[in-house]
Amino acid sequence: METKILIPVDGSNTAGRTLEKIIALKERFPQELTLLHVVDVDKLTYRMIPDFQLDMIKENAGKAGQHVLDSKTVMLEQAGFVVDARLEFGPPRQTICKVANVEGFQLMVIGRRESTGEIRDVLFGSVANYVLHNVACPVLLF
Repeated sequence: METKILIPVDGSNTAGRTLEKIIALKERFPQELTLLHVVDVDKLTYRMIPDFQLDMIKENAGKAGQHVLDSKTVMLEQAGFVVDARLEFGPPRQTICKVANVEGFQLMVIGRRESTGEIRDVLFGSVANYVLHNVACPVLLF
């Protein structure tokens, strides 16, 4: 049985570089990988958006998220991987951890991005830092 690996992605350069590193080291990874993109619904509802427009905005955000997943999936499939692409809605930090923990992933690979804030967030990125401390499986940071 191969290791179940979860790779959270977004449209950032960090996610692209993470996938490039996985491809460069593909002999060290199983053939099957799971990509996860989380649409941050909290960002959508934070603004003063009328309720009647919220469903349309969520639908468009979902389409944009699916586009991100599709482009990352193509990148990995061209390198010979079999990809299970997943689109979820919710707060990214908590949603990523929930998927990893509930579905029994054995490894998570996530890119770290520089950000402002506490030292650990500068070193690991706020989402990566949160995930690192809240999942049951090992986390590989790129």
